[in-house]
Amino acid sequence: MSVSFHALSSTWRSFTRRAGLLLLLSVFGPLLAACDQLGIDTPQKAAERQLADAKAVGSACRHALRAIEDCYTLNPKADKASVFGGWREMDEYMRENKLEGVAPVVPRPALGASKPAPKKSADDEEDADAEEDPQAAKAGKGKASGH
Repeated sequence: MSVSFHALSSTWRSFTRRAGLLLLLSVFGPLLAACDQLGIDTPQKAAERQLADAKAVGSACRHALRAIEDCYTLNPKADKASVFGGWREMDEYMRENKLEGVAPVVPRPALGASKPAPKKSADDEEDADAEEDPQAAKAGKGKASGH
């Protein structure tokens, strides 16, 4: 039985190529499969997470004996439908299991509450001081013009 060198050589090359490819896939395959563990969120995952967060906010509001309107006021960026869904699910759960809520730590928002006043900058504080003490303002301006 005679086997030519050329036939044996091509068989060996084919085997080594397949073995090399198999080795590469076995080494890098699991690494490529774990791309989702890198913390890269898709827009769909981000939206799902926001809805789940809003639902959790609603559940927490119900457990804290807050009205749904107070929950909306305290969490303006949360999706209202998801907040309500979480609030309703927690309400049903608490009624079925006869659970009492926990008194809220944060006081209820005032009905006519407006947004908090913006923080003053250093220039605004100097102007306010000047209105309160005119002589201090003159002294401050004299120092500024002397430089």
